[in-house]
Amino acid sequence: MATLPIEEPRVTVEEYLRTAYRPDCDYVDGQVEERNVGEYDHGLLQTLLAVLFTNNRQVWNVRTVTDVRMQVSEHRFRVPDVLVLRADAPKEQILTHPPLIAIEILSPEDRLSRFQARINDYLAFGIEHIWIVDPEGRTAYTADAGGLHVVQSGELAVPGTAIRVVLSEVFAELDRG
Repeated sequence: MATLPIEEPRVTVEEYLRTAYRPDCDYVDGQVEERNVGEYDHGLLQTLLAVLFTNNRQVWNVRTVTDVRMQVSEHRFRVPDVLVLRADAPKEQILTHPPLIAIEILSPEDRLSRFQARINDYLAFGIEHIWIVDPEGRTAYTADAGGLHVVQSGELAVPGTAIRVVLSEVFAELDRG
């Protein structure tokens, strides 16, 4: 059986790290992958979630960042919409330690099936809480090794912590936005 030649990376890790993409892009095995961002609801929801976590940072014992590169493996970098880190997590310019929560916000062009590779990377990296929020459908999902799960309770939470995001409140703010 003939084997196909291995495709050479179009961009090296070093080139990716030296380049400023607007908006920032993921890097997957030598390929630069664009992310769907730039629409109002996406940006507002990202802001609302980041502000919610920032405003509760002392009670929830967390730090929050948006659009920060995360090296999930040697040749893979992901840029989640919102990352929630434990307050005592190392301060890294590019994260090499798993955050507490990775939050992705769907854009109208996004499909949940497109997120499976991202979810797999996040799980392999050791992220325990993966949340996907759909501003258009006004719904949220959690992801784990068992797949995607629609949030039925109306809130996103991290067991064993005070972290609690009431979806109806976040979506009401989005509606006022």
